[in-house]
Amino acid sequence: MENGHEPATKQDLGEVEGRLRAEMGELEGRLETRLRAEIKSSEEHVIETMRDIQTELLKAFYGFTESNRQRVAQLEGNQGAIITRIGVLEDRMTDLERKVHFPQHPPQ
Repeated sequence: MENGHEPATKQDLGEVEGRLRAEMGELEGRLETRLRAEIKSSEEHVIETMRDIQTELLKAFYGFTESNRQRVAQLEGNQGAIITRIGVLEDRMTDLERKVHFPQHPPQ
């Protein structure tokens, strides 16, 4: 198939087909290599993004737990104050009951 005006033979077509198959195989190999590289890059990007998200979530939870710890500490302090106040009120009620039921005995 030297010039473009002569009819192609089966041998000419076979040669062209062989070259085309070789080029297609080479293109497939390069495409597969590029595709694998892109997938690997995407995978690394997704992993990095997931780690960033994990870090942000941990920071958010830390902030929440710190404020929650402060709130619990405040509630515990308030609870202690309320228990003390109730104890004082109970003492006063007991003193009043003694005065009402036993007016002759002084409170202890």
